[in-house]
Amino acid sequence: MKISEVKEILAGEPDPDQVAELAADERSGVQKLVAAYHKRQEKLRLEQQRFTEMLAYERKYYAQGAQYIAGIDEAGRGPLAGPLVIAAVILPQEVFISGLNDSKQLSAVKREQLYDEVLAKALSVSVNVVSISNIDELNIYQATKQGMTEVLEHLAIKPQVALVDAMPIVSAGIETVSLIHGDALSASIAAASIIAKVTRDRMMIELAEQYPQYGFAGNKGYGSREHMQAIAEFGATKWHRRSYEPIKSMHLSPAEQEGNRLFSPVSEK
Repeated sequence: MKISEVKEILAGEPDPDQVAELAADERSGVQKLVAAYHKRQEKLRLEQQRFTEMLAYERKYYAQGAQYIAGIDEAGRGPLAGPLVIAAVILPQEVFISGLNDSKQLSAVKREQLYDEVLAKALSVSVNVVSISNIDELNIYQATKQGMTEVLEHLAIKPQVALVDAMPIVSAGIETVSLIHGDALSASIAAASIIAKVTRDRMMIELAEQYPQYGFAGNKGYGSREHMQAIAEFGATKWHRRSYEPIKSMHLSPAEQEGNRLFSPVSEK
């Protein structure tokens, strides 16, 4: 058997007998390929174990009779500019998404990859883009609570349980569970964090094209030096939060925006 053929076999899903047969091949090239295969398998095993641990809360409520469990998370509570984006995701009971984690722990490239996989595998996904006017009118805490309730109720499937990242919310007929650092503890919340973060980052990149002087593509609305200098020089846009300093001290008129925008993103695959 040629080395190229061995490589092709080990790149797929060989059965144990094939692997054992190849392991007995004394050619150095084959031995290297077999060693690399075992290394990949061990990495996969550890990742599956980590992912299983992230399903601990979900398994608890499945065991109690829940059929559908939603994870809820947000992106954008802290920035001076840009919307707050909240996502709710219901994953199947039997699911594996390699690399799924708190979105803040991942690179932008990895988040984009996981965004597509979450949309492809999720049973239901809902997104709520909370407007600047809503944030300023209610305050960020109340706008987040309200937005999380809205996004939960917008899901195409009504869950029996909702796991929420660090926010107590109430929704009729749904048991809601607030988890501190939930995006690192629950696969469902981590999936929601990916959807929320990628959605918001894409919006900020679009806003950067409209308002290039503020550096939104890089700072995502946070108070970077470049952003603060631009506010001082050019003032605030309708996407800046009037309830956040230093914009608050400018005493500007309220941001003219429509209300929250709820939608269900669709997988392109």
